[in-house]
Amino acid sequence: MHALRHCMLAISRPLSISVASVLLFTNLSIILYGVFMRYFVGGAPIWTDELSRFLIIGTVMVAAGAVWVEGSHMRVALIERLLPTPLVRVLNLYQWLLTLSIAVGGAWVSYRYALSVGMFTTSGLGISRTIPLMSVPIGFALLAWHVLWHGPAPLPVLTDQNTTVENNQERP
Repeated sequence: MHALRHCMLAISRPLSISVASVLLFTNLSIILYGVFMRYFVGGAPIWTDELSRFLIIGTVMVAAGAVWVEGSHMRVALIERLLPTPLVRVLNLYQWLLTLSIAVGGAWVSYRYALSVGMFTTSGLGISRTIPLMSVPIGFALLAWHVLWHGPAPLPVLTDQNTTVENNQERP
């Protein structure tokens, strides 16, 4: 089971980061296009601002699961350092269950919401609001996927020397 878990995370983490990188690059291109059009041509299309907002939300949501598993998200691990090992295991289980519950709940609620606004269109792009809003349930589902495969193991901790420590051992 450990090998399968490691294999699934080794495939899905880089894939999520790659998709998020493509979305971020696309967002940067749209912003630069809008700036060029606004300041050098005389007017930017209205859809550039709206598409940029949707792309940045999509970028964050798609990358959230991979960043969580890598321990690269912003968190304070002070309590984990102060507690004895048995209590740290209980805390890790609690954090894992809480994160998994929030991710699954977020995916379900945001999916229902995205479907409920399908009759409305966006102001700049003129497409159904469901299309850009689907990045939120997809992102929460990816977070749940990564959290589920990671399991209740301790998250890696970034140290002051910019190295990642996992289970109190340095990564190879």
